[in-house]
Amino acid sequence: MNNSFKMVAKLIKKYNNIVIARHIGADPDALGSQLALREMIKNMYPNKKVLAVGNPSSRFKFMGTLDKCDDITEPTLLIVLDTPDIKRIDGAILDDYDYVIKIDHHPVVDDFANLSIVMEDASSTAQILLELFFANRFKITESIARLLYLGVVSDTDRFLHDYTSVKTFALVTKLLEETNIDFTSLYAPLYMRPLAEIRFQGYIYQNMEITDNGLAYIKITDDLLKEYGVDSASAGNMINDLKFVNEIITWAFFTEDKKSNLIRVNIRSRGPYINEIASKYNGGGHKYASGARLTSSIQIDDLIEDLDQAVLKYKENIEE
Repeated sequence: MNNSFKMVAKLIKKYNNIVIARHIGADPDALGSQLALREMIKNMYPNKKVLAVGNPSSRFKFMGTLDKCDDITEPTLLIVLDTPDIKRIDGAILDDYDYVIKIDHHPVVDDFANLSIVMEDASSTAQILLELFFANRFKITESIARLLYLGVVSDTDRFLHDYTSVKTFALVTKLLEETNIDFTSLYAPLYMRPLAEIRFQGYIYQNMEITDNGLAYIKITDDLLKEYGVDSASAGNMINDLKFVNEIITWAFFTEDKKSNLIRVNIRSRGPYINEIASKYNGGGHKYASGARLTSSIQIDDLIEDLDQAVLKYKENIEE
Protein backbone atom coordinates (compact mmCIF):
# COMPACT_ATOMS: atom_id res chain seq x y z
CA MET A 1 0.00 0.00 0.00
CA ASN A 2 1.12 3.54 -0.74
CA ASN A 3 2.63 4.89 2.50
CA SER A 4 0.92 8.23 1.94
CA PHE A 5 -2.45 6.45 1.80
CA LYS A 6 -1.67 4.85 5.17
CA MET A 7 -0.75 8.24 6.60
CA VAL A 8 -4.05 9.76 5.45
CA ALA A 9 -5.93 7.02 7.27
CA LYS A 10 -3.88 7.62 10.45
CA LEU A 11 -4.45 11.37 10.37
CA ILE A 12 -8.19 10.96 9.81
CA LYS A 13 -8.27 8.64 12.83
CA LYS A 14 -6.21 11.10 14.93
CA TYR A 15 -8.24 14.28 14.48
CA ASN A 16 -11.73 14.75 15.90
CA ASN A 17 -12.32 17.87 13.78
CA ILE A 18 -11.85 17.65 10.03
CA VAL A 19 -12.58 20.19 7.29
CA ILE A 20 -12.61 19.20 3.61
CA ALA A 21 -12.10 21.96 1.04
CA ARG A 22 -11.63 22.13 -2.74
CA HIS A 23 -11.13 24.73 -5.45
CA ILE A 24 -13.37 27.69 -6.19
CA GLY A 25 -15.97 27.08 -8.88
CA ALA A 26 -16.96 23.56 -7.89
CA ASP A 27 -17.08 20.94 -10.63
CA PRO A 28 -18.32 17.35 -10.24
CA ASP A 29 -14.85 15.93 -9.57
CA ALA A 30 -14.02 18.41 -6.81
CA LEU A 31 -17.52 18.33 -5.34
CA GLY A 32 -18.02 14.57 -5.67
CA SER A 33 -14.64 13.87 -4.07
CA GLN A 34 -15.36 16.30 -1.25
CA LEU A 35 -18.79 14.87 -0.44
CA ALA A 36 -17.63 11.27 -0.80
CA LEU A 37 -14.74 11.80 1.60
CA ARG A 38 -17.00 13.52 4.12
CA GLU A 39 -19.45 10.62 4.03
CA MET A 40 -16.66 8.06 4.26
CA ILE A 41 -15.18 9.67 7.38
CA LYS A 42 -18.59 10.10 9.03
CA ASN A 43 -19.43 6.46 8.36
CA MET A 44 -16.20 5.29 9.97
CA TYR A 45 -16.18 7.80 12.84
CA PRO A 46 -19.75 8.98 13.64
CA ASN A 47 -18.60 11.13 16.56
CA LYS A 48 -16.12 13.22 14.58
CA LYS A 49 -17.04 16.67 13.32
CA VAL A 50 -16.51 16.60 9.55
CA LEU A 51 -17.34 19.58 7.35
CA ALA A 52 -17.26 19.97 3.57
CA VAL A 53 -16.87 23.69 2.89
CA GLY A 54 -16.93 26.18 0.01
CA ASN A 55 -19.47 28.01 -2.09
CA PRO A 56 -22.27 25.77 -3.37
CA SER A 57 -22.97 25.18 -7.05
CA SER A 58 -26.56 25.47 -8.21
CA ARG A 59 -25.67 23.47 -11.33
CA PHE A 60 -24.57 20.45 -9.29
CA LYS A 61 -26.82 20.76 -6.25
CA PHE A 62 -28.20 17.28 -6.96
CA MET A 63 -24.89 15.85 -5.74
CA GLY A 64 -25.35 17.05 -2.15
CA THR A 65 -25.13 19.98 0.25
CA LEU A 66 -22.14 21.71 1.83
CA ASP A 67 -21.45 22.92 5.36
CA LYS A 68 -20.71 26.29 6.91
CA CYS A 69 -17.43 26.37 8.78
CA ASP A 70 -17.48 27.84 12.30
CA ASP A 71 -14.48 29.55 13.85
CA ILE A 72 -11.65 27.04 14.26
CA THR A 73 -11.00 26.79 18.03
CA GLU A 74 -9.82 23.19 18.38
CA PRO A 75 -7.05 21.21 16.63
CA THR A 76 -8.39 20.57 13.15
CA LEU A 77 -7.22 18.64 10.10
CA LEU A 78 -7.72 20.30 6.71
CA ILE A 79 -7.93 18.13 3.59
CA VAL A 80 -7.73 20.12 0.35
CA LEU A 81 -8.92 18.26 -2.74
CA ASP A 82 -8.42 18.93 -6.45
CA THR A 83 -6.63 22.25 -5.88
CA PRO A 84 -3.08 22.96 -7.11
CA ASP A 85 -2.64 26.47 -5.72
CA ILE A 86 -3.39 28.37 -2.52
CA LYS A 87 -5.34 31.19 -4.14
CA ARG A 88 -7.98 28.79 -5.47
CA ILE A 89 -8.83 27.12 -2.15
CA ASP A 90 -12.50 27.80 -1.41
CA GLY A 91 -13.71 28.27 2.17
CA ALA A 92 -10.54 27.60 4.18
CA ILE A 93 -7.52 29.61 5.35
CA LEU A 94 -4.46 27.41 5.79
CA ASP A 95 -3.16 29.15 8.92
CA ASP A 96 -6.30 28.13 10.84
CA TYR A 97 -5.40 24.44 10.74
CA ASP A 98 -2.99 22.21 12.63
CA TYR A 99 -2.26 19.90 9.72
CA VAL A 100 -2.99 20.10 5.98
CA ILE A 101 -3.34 17.25 3.50
CA LYS A 102 -3.42 17.94 -0.23
CA ILE A 103 -4.86 15.35 -2.63
CA ASP A 104 -4.78 16.41 -6.28
CA HIS A 105 -4.15 15.35 -9.87
CA HIS A 106 -3.11 18.73 -11.31
CA PRO A 107 0.49 19.78 -11.90
CA VAL A 108 1.88 21.33 -8.71
CA VAL A 109 1.63 25.12 -8.47
CA ASP A 110 1.95 25.67 -4.71
CA ASP A 111 3.42 23.24 -2.19
CA PHE A 112 1.16 24.26 0.68
CA ALA A 113 0.47 21.02 2.60
CA ASN A 114 2.18 19.01 5.31
CA LEU A 115 1.31 15.88 3.35
CA SER A 116 0.81 16.02 -0.42
CA ILE A 117 -0.54 13.25 -2.61
CA VAL A 118 -0.27 14.57 -6.16
CA MET A 119 -0.79 12.04 -8.95
CA GLU A 120 -0.65 13.89 -12.26
CA ASP A 121 -1.27 10.70 -14.21
CA ALA A 122 -4.63 10.20 -12.49
CA SER A 123 -7.70 11.14 -14.49
CA SER A 124 -9.31 12.89 -11.54
CA THR A 125 -9.17 13.43 -7.82
CA ALA A 126 -12.07 10.99 -7.55
CA GLN A 127 -9.80 8.33 -9.08
CA ILE A 128 -7.15 9.01 -6.41
CA LEU A 129 -9.78 8.67 -3.67
CA LEU A 130 -10.93 5.39 -5.18
CA GLU A 131 -7.38 4.07 -4.99
CA LEU A 132 -6.99 5.43 -1.44
CA PHE A 133 -10.26 3.86 -0.26
CA PHE A 134 -9.47 0.48 -1.80
CA ALA A 135 -5.91 0.50 -0.45
CA ASN A 136 -7.14 1.18 3.10
CA ARG A 137 -10.06 -1.26 2.72
CA PHE A 138 -12.58 1.48 3.49
CA LYS A 139 -16.19 0.42 2.92
CA ILE A 140 -17.59 2.20 -0.12
CA THR A 141 -21.35 2.64 0.13
CA GLU A 142 -23.61 3.08 -2.88
CA SER A 143 -23.92 6.83 -2.28
CA ILE A 144 -20.13 7.23 -2.06
CA ALA A 145 -19.76 5.14 -5.22
CA ARG A 146 -22.17 7.36 -7.12
CA LEU A 147 -20.29 10.52 -6.09
CA LEU A 148 -16.91 9.13 -7.11
CA TYR A 149 -18.25 7.74 -10.38
CA LEU A 150 -19.66 11.17 -11.24
CA GLY A 151 -16.27 12.71 -10.46
CA VAL A 152 -14.37 10.35 -12.74
CA VAL A 153 -16.90 10.50 -15.57
CA SER A 154 -17.06 14.29 -15.51
CA ASP A 155 -13.32 14.95 -15.43
CA THR A 156 -12.62 12.41 -18.18
CA ASP A 157 -15.59 13.67 -20.24
CA ARG A 158 -17.02 10.14 -20.26
CA PHE A 159 -13.56 8.58 -20.61
CA LEU A 160 -12.68 10.57 -23.76
CA HIS A 161 -9.67 12.51 -22.43
CA ASP A 162 -6.19 11.15 -23.04
CA TYR A 163 -5.40 10.93 -19.33
CA THR A 164 -7.99 8.18 -18.99
CA SER A 165 -5.80 5.14 -18.32
CA VAL A 166 -5.96 1.39 -17.80
CA LYS A 167 -5.86 2.13 -14.06
CA THR A 168 -8.88 4.43 -14.45
CA PHE A 169 -10.93 1.63 -16.00
CA ALA A 170 -9.64 -0.93 -13.50
CA LEU A 171 -10.62 1.19 -10.49
CA VAL A 172 -14.03 2.06 -11.93
CA THR A 173 -14.66 -1.59 -12.80
CA LYS A 174 -13.80 -2.61 -9.24
CA LEU A 175 -16.11 0.10 -7.92
CA LEU A 176 -19.01 -1.10 -10.06
CA GLU A 177 -18.42 -4.75 -9.24
CA GLU A 178 -18.34 -4.12 -5.49
CA THR A 179 -21.24 -1.68 -5.22
CA ASN A 180 -23.44 -2.62 -8.20
CA ILE A 181 -24.68 0.94 -8.61
CA ASP A 182 -26.94 1.83 -11.52
CA PHE A 183 -24.35 4.08 -13.15
CA THR A 184 -26.37 4.77 -16.30
CA SER A 185 -28.96 6.65 -14.23
CA LEU A 186 -26.28 9.13 -13.14
CA TYR A 187 -25.81 10.65 -16.59
CA ALA A 188 -29.17 12.41 -16.83
CA PRO A 189 -28.74 14.85 -13.91
CA LEU A 190 -25.11 15.42 -14.88
CA TYR A 191 -25.76 16.30 -18.52
CA MET A 192 -29.39 17.47 -18.58
CA ARG A 193 -29.58 21.16 -19.54
CA PRO A 194 -32.32 23.76 -19.93
CA LEU A 195 -33.37 24.96 -23.37
CA ALA A 196 -31.85 28.38 -22.66
CA GLU A 197 -28.38 26.83 -22.53
CA ILE A 198 -28.92 24.96 -25.80
CA ARG A 199 -29.95 28.20 -27.50
CA PHE A 200 -26.94 29.95 -26.04
CA GLN A 201 -24.73 27.15 -27.29
CA GLY A 202 -26.07 27.88 -30.76
CA TYR A 203 -25.09 31.52 -30.31
CA ILE A 204 -21.53 30.45 -29.42
CA TYR A 205 -21.20 28.30 -32.53
CA GLN A 206 -22.47 31.10 -34.74
CA ASN A 207 -20.39 33.89 -33.24
CA MET A 208 -17.04 32.47 -32.12
CA GLU A 209 -13.93 33.78 -33.87
CA ILE A 210 -11.44 31.37 -35.44
CA THR A 211 -7.92 32.47 -36.32
CA ASP A 212 -6.01 31.24 -39.37
CA ASN A 213 -3.90 29.09 -37.06
CA GLY A 214 -6.88 27.28 -35.53
CA LEU A 215 -7.59 29.13 -32.28
CA ALA A 216 -11.30 29.60 -31.59
CA TYR A 217 -12.49 32.07 -28.99
CA ILE A 218 -15.52 34.02 -27.91
CA LYS A 219 -16.08 36.91 -25.51
CA ILE A 220 -19.22 36.46 -23.44
CA THR A 221 -20.52 39.62 -21.78
CA ASP A 222 -22.76 39.88 -18.75
CA ASP A 223 -25.47 41.46 -20.92
CA LEU A 224 -25.35 38.47 -23.24
CA LEU A 225 -25.72 36.05 -20.35
CA LYS A 226 -28.76 37.97 -19.12
CA GLU A 227 -30.28 38.02 -22.60
CA TYR A 228 -30.14 34.23 -22.83
CA GLY A 229 -30.84 33.56 -19.15
CA VAL A 230 -27.56 31.69 -18.61
CA ASP A 231 -25.11 32.07 -15.73
CA SER A 232 -21.35 32.40 -16.17
CA ALA A 233 -20.60 28.92 -14.80
CA SER A 234 -22.96 27.25 -17.26
CA ALA A 235 -21.45 29.23 -20.13
CA GLY A 236 -17.97 28.11 -19.15
CA ASN A 237 -19.02 24.47 -18.95
CA MET A 238 -19.91 24.51 -22.66
CA ILE A 239 -16.20 24.61 -23.49
CA ASN A 240 -15.93 20.84 -23.85
CA ASP A 241 -18.33 20.71 -26.79
CA LEU A 242 -15.77 21.82 -29.39
CA LYS A 243 -13.23 19.02 -29.11
CA PHE A 244 -14.06 17.31 -32.39
CA VAL A 245 -14.03 20.21 -34.87
CA ASN A 246 -11.46 19.78 -37.64
CA GLU A 247 -10.54 23.43 -37.95
CA ILE A 248 -10.13 24.08 -34.22
CA ILE A 249 -6.98 23.08 -32.34
CA THR A 250 -7.29 25.25 -29.24
CA TRP A 251 -10.30 27.16 -27.97
CA ALA A 252 -11.12 29.62 -25.20
CA PHE A 253 -14.22 31.18 -23.65
CA PHE A 254 -13.89 34.60 -21.99
CA THR A 255 -16.89 35.03 -19.70
CA GLU A 256 -17.61 38.23 -17.80
CA ASP A 257 -18.47 37.70 -14.14
CA LYS A 258 -19.69 41.01 -12.75
CA LYS A 259 -20.32 39.63 -9.26
CA SER A 260 -16.64 38.82 -8.84
CA ASN A 261 -15.43 41.66 -11.08
CA LEU A 262 -13.48 39.12 -13.12
CA ILE A 263 -13.31 37.65 -16.59
CA ARG A 264 -13.30 33.87 -16.23
CA VAL A 265 -11.42 32.02 -18.94
CA ASN A 266 -11.91 28.37 -19.88
CA ILE A 267 -9.31 26.96 -22.26
CA ARG A 268 -9.12 23.60 -24.01
CA SER A 269 -6.64 22.16 -26.50
CA ARG A 270 -6.01 19.06 -28.57
CA GLY A 271 -2.56 20.20 -29.59
CA PRO A 272 -0.30 22.61 -27.71
CA TYR A 273 0.02 22.52 -23.92
CA ILE A 274 -1.92 25.40 -22.39
CA ASN A 275 -1.45 25.16 -18.62
CA GLU A 276 1.77 27.19 -18.58
CA ILE A 277 0.11 29.94 -20.60
CA ALA A 278 -2.86 29.93 -18.23
CA SER A 279 -0.51 30.26 -15.25
CA LYS A 280 0.64 33.63 -16.63
CA TYR A 281 -2.93 34.87 -16.27
CA ASN A 282 -3.78 33.90 -12.69
CA GLY A 283 -4.73 30.38 -13.65
CA GLY A 284 -3.47 26.91 -14.47
CA GLY A 285 -4.68 23.34 -14.79
CA HIS A 286 -3.94 20.40 -17.06
CA LYS A 287 -1.91 20.36 -20.25
CA TYR A 288 -5.04 20.29 -22.39
CA ALA A 289 -7.66 21.73 -20.01
CA SER A 290 -6.97 24.89 -18.05
CA GLY A 291 -8.55 28.07 -16.78
CA ALA A 292 -7.58 31.61 -15.89
CA ARG A 293 -9.00 34.70 -14.23
CA LEU A 294 -8.48 38.11 -15.77
CA THR A 295 -8.98 41.43 -14.02
CA SER A 296 -8.95 43.58 -17.15
CA SER A 297 -10.36 43.29 -20.66
CA ILE A 298 -6.94 44.35 -21.96
CA GLN A 299 -5.59 40.97 -20.86
CA ILE A 300 -8.02 39.20 -23.17
CA ASP A 301 -6.14 40.24 -26.32
CA ASP A 302 -2.81 39.33 -24.71
CA LEU A 303 -4.02 35.86 -23.82
CA ILE A 304 -5.55 35.35 -27.27
CA GLU A 305 -2.21 36.28 -28.84
CA ASP A 306 -0.28 33.88 -26.58
CA LEU A 307 -2.66 31.03 -27.37
CA ASP A 308 -2.60 31.74 -31.09
CA GLN A 309 1.20 31.72 -31.14
CA ALA A 310 1.21 28.44 -29.22
CA VAL A 311 -1.06 26.90 -31.87
CA LEU A 312 1.17 28.25 -34.65
CA LYS A 313 4.32 26.76 -33.07
CA TYR A 314 2.53 23.46 -32.55
CA LYS A 315 1.55 23.30 -36.23
CA GLU A 316 5.05 24.23 -37.34
CA ASN A 317 6.56 21.45 -35.24
CA ILE A 318 4.15 18.92 -36.74
CA GLU A 319 5.07 19.98 -40.28
CA GLU A 320 8.83 19.68 -39.67
